[in-house]
Amino acid sequence: MKVHYLEIVSEDVDAVCKAYEAAHGVRFGEPDELLGGARTCTLADGSIVGVRGPLRSTEAPVVRPYWLVEDIDQAVADVEAAGAKVAMAPMEIPGKGKFAIYILGGNDHGLWQV
Repeated sequence: MKVHYLEIVSEDVDAVCKAYEAAHGVRFGEPDELLGGARTCTLADGSIVGVRGPLRSTEAPVVRPYWLVEDIDQAVADVEAAGAKVAMAPMEIPGKGKFAIYILGGNDHGLWQV
């Protein structure tokens, strides 16, 4: 298992980015509109951390790991069979791969295929 993308939805994006930059010696870039305006940084192992604001008034702050998978359609079918509710079916982000979101055990989870 490898986290490909760690998404942090925050009501104060700049404060979160500054805290991570200070504590971990990383640098976040400018907002990436393909990732909902997330400011991102790439870690030494190639995983990406993105911090963005809510995209709608009903979106609460959340930390959502997107696990790297070989076959996102099969992975979605597998988590559904395990009782997950799919919140976002696999969707392509040009140049970045496909992602999906599911809810299980009261937590948001993500899948990512590059």
